[in-house]
Amino acid sequence: MNKQTVLDVDLQRKRVLVRVDFNVPLKDGAVADDTRIRAALPTIQHLLAQSAAVILCSHFGRPKHGPEPEFSLRPVLPALSELLPGRKINFAADCVGSAAANQAQSLAAGEVLLLENTRFHSGEEKNDPGFAAQLAAHAEIYVNDAFGSAHRAHASTVGVAKLLPAVAGLLMEAELRYLGQAVLTPQHPYVAILGGAKISDKIGVIQNLLQKADKMLIGGGMANTFLRAQGLALGASLVEESALDTARALLHTHGDRILLPLDAVLGDRFGADAKVQTIAVAEGVPDGWRMLDIGPQTVERFGAALHGCKLVVWNGPMGVFELAPFAAGTNAVARLVADCGATSIVGGGDSVAAIHGAGLAGRITHISTGGGASLEFLEGRILPGVEALNDR
Repeated sequence: MNKQTVLDVDLQRKRVLVRVDFNVPLKDGAVADDTRIRAALPTIQHLLAQSAAVILCSHFGRPKHGPEPEFSLRPVLPALSELLPGRKINFAADCVGSAAANQAQSLAAGEVLLLENTRFHSGEEKNDPGFAAQLAAHAEIYVNDAFGSAHRAHASTVGVAKLLPAVAGLLMEAELRYLGQAVLTPQHPYVAILGGAKISDKIGVIQNLLQKADKMLIGGGMANTFLRAQGLALGASLVEESALDTARALLHTHGDRILLPLDAVLGDRFGADAKVQTIAVAEGVPDGWRMLDIGPQTVERFGAALHGCKLVVWNGPMGVFELAPFAAGTNAVARLVADCGATSIVGGGDSVAAIHGAGLAGRITHISTGGGASLEFLEGRILPGVEALNDR
């Protein structure tokens, strides 16, 4: 993706509107996890170093009836102030309107203004030209650093980009560079690891990456559907019956490159206090039991597949990661990915949580912040928020 970035344009003493992703979790009215705020810091700090006046906009949650106090971005202000010590951080009680416009126009070089939730206005999700024009009027340059929202054609991701010089932030640039390797210019041998509950959630990703990767390792609930498609008994395991034909077709066409679990950790029910046993999947899952994690033989098989690879992409857990008895497979894959020596790209909430929980984040080449945007990119789709940025 050959898009202009903040490194390509003159930002000196300019008013810059930055689309960030500050849709962060709150607890007791305070930010509980500032990962997304920290991810935006390199871009914000770069702009401040250029004496730019920085105007930040973001959505937060899904308000349905205009301004709703529980969806205000105001709780982000203390966390942002703590991460930018010595900087004046202002807050606008709305993202558009005369008061917000006056605050933006009077913002001094080196100051930061955080606008209120863009989704307090229906024009945001409708990509309303009038609403986009009000946002654009705040600034002279637009920067999109919210890759996680780049798959949404909203006013703050697409509409504004049509009205101002529009470039990528440093986080956006990193996402495009690394995910671009996975779908456009992969190194080989290339291994994709996919988990999660359903084939239907990632069918586009599976189909696209099977055209690129040398091997695909599949775990989690989606592996159950592939195993059932091979005629194996799965007991009470989650199986996506409507996707069985799809699984059979994929195995028929790409079966030599799709690696499925050899063994599984079973639970007699879905719960942290469930009875547990490990079986070879070829034996079949007993009635009333369900596959909830990959077993040690599968971990060994996946490790062998990763040996010598140059690129690995991992999205989705290998089991019910949130329950301790069924987290070992996901944790083991996290270690395999960190240890394999390849360029490693990890996305998906549970995969990222496993990497962080094991203290391995520093050994992963790129941890994607994208969520749905990452999946659509890996499917090969064009993301509206990326397409709207200026080409080099």
